[in-house]
Amino acid sequence: MKKIMIAFGIIAPTLSISAHIPTIAPVQQEIPAYAKWGQFAMRETQSKYPNASIVDYLHVGSKSKENSTIEKFRLWLKESDKEFGVSVIIEYTTETDELVNIRIEEILE
Repeated sequence: MKKIMIAFGIIAPTLSISAHIPTIAPVQQEIPAYAKWGQFAMRETQSKYPNASIVDYLHVGSKSKENSTIEKFRLWLKESDKEFGVSVIIEYTTETDELVNIRIEEILE
C-alpha cells in the first residue's frame, strides 16, 4: 500500500512528536571583587613559603576605611609533615587598586 501511495504522489502524513527537552544553561557566576586579591595573597604566600603547598583558602572579609579597602584571607599550608595556617591582610587604594600594604603572619594556636 505504501508503494502505491508514493506512486500516485500522495505522501502519508507523518507523526511529528516534538517533545520539549529542557536544556541546562551553564550558570554564569560573577567573579567576586576580592578574587584578584585572593590570587595575589596566594602568590605572595607561596613566595614566602616556597616549600609549602597551599591546601585551603578562605576569604575572611573586606573592610573599607577612608580611601582604602582591607581584604583578609586565611590560607592553610602543608610543608613536609607540618601543617599550619597563615593570615594575609592586604590593604589597597579603593579607587586605583594600588597596593598599600600586605601582611602575612602565621596563625598561632
